[in-house]
Amino acid sequence: MSDWDWVTISALATAAGTLILALATFAAVRSANRNAATAERAFAAALRPVLVTARVDDPEQRLGFADGRWLRVQGPRAAVETDGDAIYMAIAMRNVGPGLAVLDRWTILDASHGVEPPQDPSTFRRLSRDLYIAQGDVGFWQGAIRDVGDPDHGMVSASIRDLQPLRIDVLYSDHEGGQHTISRFSLAPKEDGHWSAAVVRHWNLDRPDPR
Repeated sequence: MSDWDWVTISALATAAGTLILALATFAAVRSANRNAATAERAFAAALRPVLVTARVDDPEQRLGFADGRWLRVQGPRAAVETDGDAIYMAIAMRNVGPGLAVLDRWTILDASHGVEPPQDPSTFRRLSRDLYIAQGDVGFWQGAIRDVGDPDHGMVSASIRDLQPLRIDVLYSDHEGGQHTISRFSLAPKEDGHWSAAVVRHWNLDRPDPR
C-alpha cells in the first residue's frame, strides 16, 4: 500500500471521528435544551394559578369598597348592586391552581360574548389594588362603575333592569408577574335579586393555547 493510501485513510478516519464527535455534541446539546425546557415548564406549572368560582360550602366573604360600600358573596354566586348612579359588583372565587393568583385588571361584557376571544388586555380596567388568592384558598374579585358617563354604565344598567347575563373577564398572573391569564366569568341574574356565577373559559397569554 502506498504512502498516499495511508495518508488518505488517516484523513478519512480523522474526518469520521470529527463527524461522530460533532453528532454526539449536537445530541448532547439538544438533550440539554430539552431538559432545560422541561424543567422550566415544571417550574412554571408549580406557580400557575387557575381561578374558578367558589364552592357551595365555602364561607361567606364580606368585602368593602373605597367609598364605604360593602357587599357579601358566598359560593358560586356574584353580587351586583346599585346605589344611586354607582354599580357595585363582586364574584366569590377559588384558586384551584398550585400558585398564588394576583388579580390585576378586568373588563365587563354583555351576554353576546360567549366564548369568543377576549379584548386587548391594555383596554381592561385596572384594579385600584391588587387582589391575592392563595393556592387552594377562596377570595374575590370586585369592581365598580360609578360614572353614568362611563361607556359600560348603560349596558350594565340595562342588563340589571332586564335580568340579562353579564360577562366579566379577569386578568391575573402568578406572584412573579408571569403566566398572564384571562378567565371569563358569567353572571346570571335571578328573579329574587341574587346572581349566580360560573367560569366560562381561560385564555393563556404568555404561551400557546393548547386548544
